[in-house]
Amino acid sequence: MESELFLSLITKSFTKETLKKLVFSRPRSGEISKIACRLVSHRGRRILAMEFSLPGDTVSHKNIGEDSLSDELMPLIENYSQVNLITVLGDAEMKRSKGGKVTLIGAENLRRKHEGDSPAFEKAIESLDRRKNYILSGDEQFLKKLGISSADGRVHDKKQGKFRQINRFLEHIENVYNKLPHDGEIRIYDLCCGKSYLSFAVYHYLTEIKGRRVYMYGADLKRDVIIWCDSLARELGYTGMHFEVCDILRIAPDQRPDMVISLHACDIATDIVLDTAIRLEAEIILSTPCCHRYLNGKVAAKELSFITDYPHISGKLCEAITDALRLARLKANGYSVSALELTDPENTPKNTLIKAVKNKKMTEKDRQNATAEYEAMLSFVLGDRASEYLKEIKN
Repeated sequence: MESELFLSLITKSFTKETLKKLVFSRPRSGEISKIACRLVSHRGRRILAMEFSLPGDTVSHKNIGEDSLSDELMPLIENYSQVNLITVLGDAEMKRSKGGKVTLIGAENLRRKHEGDSPAFEKAIESLDRRKNYILSGDEQFLKKLGISSADGRVHDKKQGKFRQINRFLEHIENVYNKLPHDGEIRIYDLCCGKSYLSFAVYHYLTEIKGRRVYMYGADLKRDVIIWCDSLARELGYTGMHFEVCDILRIAPDQRPDMVISLHACDIATDIVLDTAIRLEAEIILSTPCCHRYLNGKVAAKELSFITDYPHISGKLCEAITDALRLARLKANGYSVSALELTDPENTPKNTLIKAVKNKKMTEKDRQNATAEYEAMLSFVLGDRASEYLKEIKN
């Protein structure tokens, strides 16, 4: 059967490490318009890295190993009318007509090349283990002072996850950089800043790499941490950095921030950050939530009782609901919103980045509709107690 022959060809190019690209297109059903795959190695294992093209110009990713290759790929071969296999030895294509007839192009020639006694193949495999081209190298002075790198610029093994996390956050900064002021000073607030990994990284990135003038304000309730951060900023000569011990709900600046950032503010502290950013009319908000405890035991929707009756999985549901409500609240306040993966889940389980950018095209009617949707969500989740949601942080 042609489908099985083509699958065996894909498998052969995978095991021989000649596969450069595998593309599924023209789906017979489903919303995934295209799947692009490449061969990579990770920790000594061959992996097929897959990228799925979804509606709304979004993508998702999945990695599959050799042991599950056939089970994963055969349903895709059956569902897509065109499959292109590109290898270092040549290409092959599978096409399916509207009537279901399957035609293979170049498959037999490529099969012979794989099975012949030709010289050693050029390997197409990429390595996911090699060092990425990060924005930060690890040799930056602030990384050494924060204990992420050694004196010679080598990132400590136990800090590799934090190093990747910081670099990924800077990539998100890069993605919104064109929405920051194009000249003059950039004002950034790091709320619930803690040890201020992000404050120092973002300040370095914008001043040293982008050559901009930055006012960076960090706020937290922990006096000893703030004193330490302030001392480090002075030691590094970061004159645009300012730290203060304060309740961020009480911040009343003379000028609104261009951007508010926050990394892993615990539970409703993230909500306090978001509400403060909304009140200060920040143009951009980038916030990574931490733990989610507030809604535990509060969900009143009977339709969800088959989940909330079990505390372990109820906690996971409450985490998702909490972040969904945060996005809806930001949207109701005039922001375009998205929830993104911050970094590899292996680095941290607290891996969602809430991104909000002021939507200048949003009309008053749009905001009214978004507010109504948010209130409907609260009523569904909390029932009669919807009006009490986050009353602890409301002025």
